[in-house]
Amino acid sequence: MPLQIDVLTLFPRMLDGFLAESILGKAIEAGRLGVTVHDLRAWCTDKHKTADDRPFGGGAGMVMKPEPVVAAIEQLQTPGCRRIYLTPDGVPFSEKLARELSTERHLVFLSGHYEGIDQRIRDTVIDQEISIGDYVLTNGTLPAAVVIDALARFIPGVLGDENSLTHESFTGRLLDFPQYTRPAEFRGQSVPKVLLSGNHAEIEKWRHAKRVEKTRLVRPDLLQLPTPPLPS
Repeated sequence: MPLQIDVLTLFPRMLDGFLAESILGKAIEAGRLGVTVHDLRAWCTDKHKTADDRPFGGGAGMVMKPEPVVAAIEQLQTPGCRRIYLTPDGVPFSEKLARELSTERHLVFLSGHYEGIDQRIRDTVIDQEISIGDYVLTNGTLPAAVVIDALARFIPGVLGDENSLTHESFTGRLLDFPQYTRPAEFRGQSVPKVLLSGNHAEIEKWRHAKRVEKTRLVRPDLLQLPTPPLPS
């Protein structure tokens, strides 16, 4: 059974093109991954389809109501599924977490909006809260898309070249090395000679050195962790 993902959002059309294009679209079409997007207003019971209300205690903005959200998740959930709320105050998303989520059978994503959701939703039907970064977006639909795209890459058969997973940023806690293609010279800039040498051992050493150099410049915090060994 492929991984099944249900996304609850007030803006389902935001995901239309995203789910139909590129590698992710091909994976869904091939049946390697199933994604269903639901309009949360389908679970609102009043004639105006009201999904939010003013917060108790005062304050700016609106808060998503518990009734439709809890009803939606309770209808969609299956035994053992993981119910995830996308929110800036969640745990940081990472490659490790993406790989972990890719092994699940069923995920339910709740995309927040307004000033957040009623705490009773978190206490009742949410298993995990995830943040894609220390910034705030207008709603959680795009974060859900980011998480889906990242985890899908770890599902067998989704990537055309499975080896690409081992030579990318954050693999081994180092950023990626520079990439070059034809022509060998462009506007006076030449491809490094080592890449044209055919000496794969030297190429791997050069790439490793460039990864360390880039990480030291852009993300020195990653170098505080144990550094992967130099290729032999």
